[in-house]
Amino acid sequence: MLKMQILLYASMVCLLVALSAFAAETGRRTIIYDNRTTEVAPSPATLSTDDLWVTLADLKSATGFVIKPQGVCRDELCFPIPKARSSAFLSKQRSTTWFNLSEFGRMLRQPIAHEKELWYFGPRPDQQNSFIGSLIAPDFKLPDMNGKPHSLSDFRGKKVLLLTWASW
Repeated sequence: MLKMQILLYASMVCLLVALSAFAAETGRRTIIYDNRTTEVAPSPATLSTDDLWVTLADLKSATGFVIKPQGVCRDELCFPIPKARSSAFLSKQRSTTWFNLSEFGRMLRQPIAHEKELWYFGPRPDQQNSFIGSLIAPDFKLPDMNGKPHSLSDFRGKKVLLLTWASW
């Protein structure tokens, strides 16, 4: 599982490098969030260039999240913004409110990779392991070397090493 995640992140970094030249030429920034690619407007020079600041309209189009009184929300999912740190997330520049998407990603513990004007946000930790429930081995019965049948459930609570092989 860890090798698969490392390969996924390595391939995303390669994609980031390949697309960064295009993003730099257009002056816009590209966000990959929930495997959806969106171009967003450049942020004003007065905001940190180390972070990804997006307008509230770009936040909604890139991620589906909107700012509500209870926090940053999408459908039934809502993450409160810590009041003591609200300036790290929101900044009013003239008539536009900017949102720090990279700070939000760090708060949610999402893996983030960026190269110049291209940003990739990986899945939140609760999404990263969502497939583990499907990795539960079904109960099966096989004979041992003496021909006595044993089922996997016979070993519940004990450490079991399952060796599998596939020809594909």
